[in-house]
Amino acid sequence: MKRLIFLIIFLILLLPLAGNTSEPPSEPILRIETGMHIATIKRIAIDEEERFLVTGSDDKTIRVWELKTGRLIKTIRPPVGDGKEGKIYAVAISPDGKEIVAGGWTGYEWDKEHSIYIFDRETGRLIKRIKGLPNVTNHLTYSKDGRLLVATLWGNNGIRVYDTKGYIEVFKDTEYGDSSYGADFDKSGRLVTTSLDGYIRLYNKDFKLIKKKKAPGGKTPYHLSFSPDGTKIVVGYADSPKVDILSGKDLSHLYSLNTEGVENGNLGSVTWSKDGRFVYAGGRWQKLIDNEWKVTIRRWEVKNGSSYIDIPVADNTIMHILPLSNGGAVFGSGGPSFGIIDPAGRLALSVKGNIPDLRDMYDKFLISYDGSIIQFGYEFLGKSPAVFDIREKSLISGEKISYQRLNPPITESRIINVTEWRGSYTPKLNGRPIELEKYERSRSLAISPDERGFLLGTEWSLRYFDKDGRLLWSVPSPSATWGVNISGDGKVGVAAYGDGTIRWYRISDGKELLAFFPHKDRKRWVLWTPKGYYDASAGGEDLIGWHINNGKDSSADFFPAGRFRERFFRPDIIAKVLETLDEEKAIALANEEAGKKTVETKIKDILPPVVTILSPQDGSSVSVREVTLRFSIRNPSGEPVTNIKVLIDGRPQETQRGIKIVGKGEEEKEIKITIPERDTEVSIIAENRYSASVPATVRLIWKGKKEEYVIKPKLYILAIGVSKYQDRDLTLQFASKDAMDFVEVMKTQKGKLYEDVIVKLLADEKATKDEILDGLEWLQRQATSKDVAMVFIAGHGINDPAGVYYFLPANADLERLKRTGVPFSDIKNTVSALPGKVVMFVDTCHAGNVMGGKRAITDITGVINELSSAENGVVVFASSTGRQYSLEDPSWGNGAFTKALTEGLKGKADLLGKGKITINMLDAFIAERVKELTKGRQTPVTAKPQTVPDFPVAVK
Repeated sequence: MKRLIFLIIFLILLLPLAGNTSEPPSEPILRIETGMHIATIKRIAIDEEERFLVTGSDDKTIRVWELKTGRLIKTIRPPVGDGKEGKIYAVAISPDGKEIVAGGWTGYEWDKEHSIYIFDRETGRLIKRIKGLPNVTNHLTYSKDGRLLVATLWGNNGIRVYDTKGYIEVFKDTEYGDSSYGADFDKSGRLVTTSLDGYIRLYNKDFKLIKKKKAPGGKTPYHLSFSPDGTKIVVGYADSPKVDILSGKDLSHLYSLNTEGVENGNLGSVTWSKDGRFVYAGGRWQKLIDNEWKVTIRRWEVKNGSSYIDIPVADNTIMHILPLSNGGAVFGSGGPSFGIIDPAGRLALSVKGNIPDLRDMYDKFLISYDGSIIQFGYEFLGKSPAVFDIREKSLISGEKISYQRLNPPITESRIINVTEWRGSYTPKLNGRPIELEKYERSRSLAISPDERGFLLGTEWSLRYFDKDGRLLWSVPSPSATWGVNISGDGKVGVAAYGDGTIRWYRISDGKELLAFFPHKDRKRWVLWTPKGYYDASAGGEDLIGWHINNGKDSSADFFPAGRFRERFFRPDIIAKVLETLDEEKAIALANEEAGKKTVETKIKDILPPVVTILSPQDGSSVSVREVTLRFSIRNPSGEPVTNIKVLIDGRPQETQRGIKIVGKGEEEKEIKITIPERDTEVSIIAENRYSASVPATVRLIWKGKKEEYVIKPKLYILAIGVSKYQDRDLTLQFASKDAMDFVEVMKTQKGKLYEDVIVKLLADEKATKDEILDGLEWLQRQATSKDVAMVFIAGHGINDPAGVYYFLPANADLERLKRTGVPFSDIKNTVSALPGKVVMFVDTCHAGNVMGGKRAITDITGVINELSSAENGVVVFASSTGRQYSLEDPSWGNGAFTKALTEGLKGKADLLGKGKITINMLDAFIAERVKELTKGRQTPVTAKPQTVPDFPVAVK
């Protein structure tokens, strides 16, 4: 009996372990998020009405786009792991647009079997999982009537066909000699497939094999497509530039399309146009156009046989092409990018990735002696160079960069002679092969300055060898390692990857220290540690976030880093990582200096709520102003929801407080709102004591009666400028004049864009702490939901030792900062509560004899990011970035920022000549004008909440 009891207890203890082995990782995974894929788009799909485009990518996300405009509607996240698990190789959308299916590398490490996921398109929820597949899914497609789904599998596993009523398998064919790849249904239900064994297979509607035939034009047929009437099939190849037309009856070869000039790639992705007039094909083929190589799609007019046009569309391989009802086509590429070709054969829409192209930088990937400064290129081969300085938090870009003491990687040495390493499977050290994995290709090399070892970057890993070729350490790479370098002191190695990140490693053991992602807009960036402590530019913090799996049968969640700003925005830790070469030591040292306790915070304990709008659907038409929103709220952390905000075009309309939604379950709620008589974006945000949710947003299209008479908004301005301080050491030249000049420019908008312009100006001695607080209260009382509010502040701002930001009024006393300074929280609480549109102009990073004669480090990045978060909804223009100073000069008569701002508002920012100046136009003009005035020494920044659309702030 004792033995039996012991055995039962032992088995019970094992049960959780056995269960956990089949589940995806539960720990949060740090991921990049740019609003676009960051890796190859493997497949695309569109619904029958052509409302939605679905893209699936190696970056482990599925994205739903508005096909007409390329606007991102939703990002769907399957369960993922740290390695290949979760990569999406195949997507399809049901003809009615209600369901999305996806497959790829969907198991193995945790389940040993792969799955196909079925998601609800509107909510993104995982509603079913087809289990038990023996290998990854290469391709998915629905039959034309939506009753069937076919999946092609890797290895000699053939195909599976499912009835879509319950996604039950109705047919499989495993008699394939190699991976099955392409597949297409015709309108009668017949199925045709390709396989890497070289065969094309044709099935009737009952899946009886009609014909199995070797492809005529190459060894590896790739994609294929039925003609609209089913009488012909077009096929492209992975190993050949040929494009063949086969009989839809028996696969006999009818003719080949004219592929003259296709000599440096293939045309593996093919489709027949829906009207039957054209065949489109693309792949790796590039064409030299205007001295630039462009990946090109060829379109043949079928009736004319060899007649074709070439359409340059992308910078990387065309992975998939689908036809549109108007005779055009939509494509996805490895860029990543996607686009639309119109019936005339022109590129009508192009949506490109936001990652820098770090491929093949070689000797243009530079590093400083201590590793704190790097130079890289935003474009292929190191073009469009930029320099990033960790200590100064500065990102400088431009062709004429001249940064001293930066060194290229050492690739030649008397002691270490590495050859055949560029794009090779067989690199050699002193004539002997360097051991790599099978099919692992080397891409980059850097030899240590002391010639004791070398870094070798491959498509799969970063490896460090000693001078004799012994592997000292190896770490997996997030994608291909396109560039490596080693600091002059030999302590730090850096690697540039295909996902756009640059990462620092400790040479002694390969421990990752820091990761950096520069957005391709050349403005935003984020820098973080493995534990997720980060520093970022204005608008840059949400370029990373935490992916959290919810088990293998549920969609995952994603929480941008800004949701955890209070705990993880730690520039002080980042600044000490390269000094200590140890993240834990950097944390302890930074906490000691800031007087903070070293407390390990678990992300999963402080998660915000998750909101999903259930109705109305995105893009719904409305004709009445009162709309009922139905939504669900889920609490992954179990923390009670305390507040729900409804935003109209990014500004608060209604708030529900005292909400008592508790536990980790999900509740559905309704709320009635009133919308304006125009197209509108409506967002819902839920808050708990830790942070606010990611906004759930739908766009509503107004179809009701238009307002006959539109009342112009009023503009309320609180302008504060301090040049003359009671503490004369703080004196500035133009801060008060800047505020006055801004006011004068905006007053000219009375009767134009605004019905009236009402101003409270506080300059010099009038800008005391009490007067500023009264001004904030005045603004809050006056502005309504129909108005626009602007706050302009110029003067000194400083951060206290704990990092809290204060604006210094005229009567500020640096010895009594808490009592005499205006804390950021007072400004934030006012502007975030204003009901109308809010724009803030901040010019407070001036040089001066601040903090007892020491150089004052004023960094308002955290302030800008908090103000411009969705829950606060403020558009912020700031005079400079990072630790730069805001510059003044008598020849300008203003600070550089205000000089550019006022010029832009007077009309120079109307870059399109349409007679109005919008937020985006003003941003573009100020950036270039300040750069011109200061010769690149000052970089203004603009941060706009994702929920706030572009809008005009002035007219000519």
